Amino acid sequence: MSNITVCARFRPLSSKERRDHGDADEKAEELTFSFDRVFYDKSEQIDVYRHLAQPIVRDALNAVNGTIITFGQTGAGKTYSMEGPGVLECDAVKKGLLSRVVEGIFECTKSSDETSKYSIKLSMVEIYMEKVRDLFDLSRDNIQIKETKTQGIMLNGMMEAIQCLISHVNCPLQKGIANRAVGETQMNIASSRSHCVYMFTIQQESTKDKRARTGKLNLVDLAGSEKVEKTGAEGRVLEEAKTINKSLSALGNVINALTCGPMGRGNHIPYRDSKLTRILQDALGGNSRTALLCCCSPSPTNSSETLSTLRFGARAKHIKASPRVANEDRCIRELEVFTPIKRESRDKLLNELQENLDIEHVQKLEELFIQEGILFDPCSIEESELAYEDVTSQTISSLQLALEELLSTIGEGGRIPNRFIGAPFLDQQIFQTLIDSLEHLSWITKSFKLLLTAPLNHKFFK
Repeated sequence: MSNITVCARFRPLSSKERRDHGDADEKAEELTFSFDRVFYDKSEQIDVYRHLAQPIVRDALNAVNGTIITFGQTGAGKTYSMEGPGVLECDAVKKGLLSRVVEGIFECTKSSDETSKYSIKLSMVEIYMEKVRDLFDLSRDNIQIKETKTQGIMLNGMMEAIQCLISHVNCPLQKGIANRAVGETQMNIASSRSHCVYMFTIQQESTKDKRARTGKLNLVDLAGSEKVEKTGAEGRVLEEAKTINKSLSALGNVINALTCGPMGRGNHIPYRDSKLTRILQDALGGNSRTALLCCCSPSPTNSSETLSTLRFGARAKHIKASPRVANEDRCIRELEVFTPIKRESRDKLLNELQENLDIEHVQKLEELFIQEGILFDPCSIEESELAYEDVTSQTISSLQLALEELLSTIGEGGRIPNRFIGAPFLDQQIFQTLIDSLEHLSWITKSFKLLLTAPLNHKFFK
């Protein structure tokens, strides 16, 4: 396991900021943060790409999933870092991560050996007002997020543009960017009103044995956090700001859950609290090599937002990632379960079971379950487990948050504060019950899941 890569980037002061505040900031307090690299206002776009993205691009072509995320307050330079001044309307020096990643993908495919054949697909979605919509086809405005144990998080029903030449990529990218929701605020004349995800699916097939493996590379341009008193948001823009801030808060909660306390099966990570954290689930806690670019403003007026961004990055630096090469062989083996020989063996067992169900045949039934994956379609088991998680996750998250808030309000250390002693609604026993409830949440989750899936376990028949 390794930590995710976290870098900070400071944009130059704007002309207005220079007029209002000058170049220097008043140093009231010195704080130290540790990142993999810091890009100051003189840094070039190519520097960011080479350090942050290039290693992830290379890994993606070798079937290691990758994610690159830009994070920061509104107007801090996230979209500039990701797209540059524009996908088509900028020179080579100002090109952002997106254009350079596209070039990097095609350069790597050209330089690969002749035994590898590549297929590249591009998709583009935005999370707007807690709905996932396809930026290549705006009629698909409520795409559902699914999860499988073999492929992880997936988006069902989105359009994929198959790319064979680098010259063909810019057109769909330009279309998708033009469809993205933007709005004007007092802090940003072209403020992104949605989180945008660029998804590259890169399949590598061997010309020798026809085996294939797939790497996924996601570029995520997050909408900026906003303070309404600074942006002057009203009406629709205000509602957008509330939704953006809520999803970013959910992202912060996931980061906290991943980096605080013991990591284990019982530790609840609230990925389902927002569409953003659900889509980023693999990037933050699954099979992905992930890089985070924290974009900051150097202006004194934005010092609190910059400090918040740096603290977010410092917490994210402690996340452990487990990237691994995607293996298509597993899928092939699963398909090979229903070979003619195994079908014949299954039918023979079934015929014997139909004659008489004694102890011996029950044992054969168990053998059949083991051989055939419990007669149930494995997908049904998986869907049941995921359905359980969808139903219970937000309830558990809300309950845990409510309990923690209550405990922090009435006191710490396992004792009731003096001002509450004698209160008719609370005694020491009830207070201890609240504390125990927090400890039992994971146990309740595990037990409920066991009850749900018990009929699907072949040992149930023993």
